[in-house]
Amino acid sequence: MAERITAAVDVADNSGEQPLTAEADQSTSDGVAQNRDRGTDNNEAQGSGGTESPGKMASPTELHSGHKLAGRYRLEECVTRLDGFSSWRAVDEKLRRAVGVHILPADHTRARSVLAAARSSALLGDPRFVQVLDAVEENDLVYVVHEWLPDATELTTLLASGPLEPHDAYQLVSQIASAMAAAHREGLAHLRLNPNAVLRTSTGQWRVRGLAVNAALRGISSDTPQRTDTEAIGALLYAALTQRWPYESDAYGLSGLPKDIGLIAPDQVRAGVHRGLSELAMRALVNDGATASRHESACTTPEELVKAIGEMPRVRPPEPTFTAPPEYQGTSYQQGAYGRPASHPGVTQPVPAPPPPLQSRTGKALKWAVSALLIAALGLGSWQLADALLGQGGKSDDTQTQTQDDNDKKDTQPKPAQPIQIQGAREYVASGDPQAAGDVDKTYDGDSSTYWRTKSYTDGPTLAPYKPGVGIVYDLGSAKEISAVSIGLRYAGDHTTVHLYATDSLSPSTGIDGMKEIGTAITSGTSLQVKATKSLKTQYVLLWITDVPKAPGDGYSVTGYKQAITDVKFTG
Repeated sequence: MAERITAAVDVADNSGEQPLTAEADQSTSDGVAQNRDRGTDNNEAQGSGGTESPGKMASPTELHSGHKLAGRYRLEECVTRLDGFSSWRAVDEKLRRAVGVHILPADHTRARSVLAAARSSALLGDPRFVQVLDAVEENDLVYVVHEWLPDATELTTLLASGPLEPHDAYQLVSQIASAMAAAHREGLAHLRLNPNAVLRTSTGQWRVRGLAVNAALRGISSDTPQRTDTEAIGALLYAALTQRWPYESDAYGLSGLPKDIGLIAPDQVRAGVHRGLSELAMRALVNDGATASRHESACTTPEELVKAIGEMPRVRPPEPTFTAPPEYQGTSYQQGAYGRPASHPGVTQPVPAPPPPLQSRTGKALKWAVSALLIAALGLGSWQLADALLGQGGKSDDTQTQTQDDNDKKDTQPKPAQPIQIQGAREYVASGDPQAAGDVDKTYDGDSSTYWRTKSYTDGPTLAPYKPGVGIVYDLGSAKEISAVSIGLRYAGDHTTVHLYATDSLSPSTGIDGMKEIGTAITSGTSLQVKATKSLKTQYVLLWITDVPKAPGDGYSVTGYKQAITDVKFTG
């Protein structure tokens, strides 16, 4: 009888998630133990300071590409074969998606603990972790099926080209610490949190793979799991800031620290390191109470690390750089005689003056006579014109003054704001699943009792641990210049942050970084007015929410961090 559990995510298509690379553990040199006092193991990177129990060296079942498990998981490529178990890239033929599979014999000494760890991880269901989809004991085999996300990149690969920018390092430690705090609240630990286990998706979200399962596969345990995982997060941040591993031995493609100098702060290893992040890394790494005088109290749990991150100023992303257009270079144009181009630019040719015309005495006399007649005629005409205008002068002046005043008033009066009719809308999903894609039209139906809402999140108010944000793209029918947007909100709470971006379609071809921001506003009430800070025309506008308030439960969700939009009105 096959024993099986299947995660909820296994019953629906996973196409809404961005894929990540599979784990390819090195069987001969996967790094060293993170804790500087516990020595080096060149065969396994514990990344935890935990203890590892020996596995039963059973001969693994002969498996090959094309082998099918449970009639649906077709094995494609073996990426790891180590200590009695193997890891594979496979295809779930039922749901037509790539998956990863860990396989070990059912009589392996770690088989029971692997199954238990996989089931616990699957029940967590936190999208910040690579999800366990299936855990099965069948035909003398135990196998664990997990997400395979080929479009993300391991931290190991990212660091091969240099340290991360301060904002990226801040997002890394913030998201990973928040995810591990949530896992420990449910009694789950990672114990092998190293650069191979951390991945960044194409949308900038950080994901952790192998929660509980990777440690169980290698028989790793720890008496202080929270301290172990906190130190591991500190090592990740240290490596992200310096491109160095914070211990003497090299690991994960990174050089270790020089021998006999001890653990020094990241800002002493590399110039230009963010001081606040350097301090944070040391507080997480030196978590046994032996902190240096310059450091604040140590962080011994992921929860304490999350609190420390919240107390430091948020590291903002770098300002976008724009390449200046080339300077206009005027064409030199040499004018020749009579306004025509010179035949040889740059060379001025003398123009001979024409000879004076010959004039006779009779011609001079005629010239003076004609001039006198013209002067007399002009004098008489001017006198008659002045007499005719004297009677109408006052009236003409009044009319001209009144007309000028009316024109001046028209020019100085501001143009009234004109409402812009919304022609359509679509929810924008940067990563993960949609919020309420079928309710977007309720945000502009004129009924304040209907709304589009976000899901309820346990950690907040910033959505970054789960998503970069949520929102709706509106179609205004044609390109229009927007002056303001009025937004009705269902929940007041602490803060709601809304950004407006100009996009190229209802389904934008670029991410947020490729869009032009129109304006931003923050409110704690139930209405929000976003005024445009830049003058530009666009047909499509993304209303993007990055922070939501904590709100009570209602008919569709429990108490948590969430928001709902009722009425959206554009003016231009």
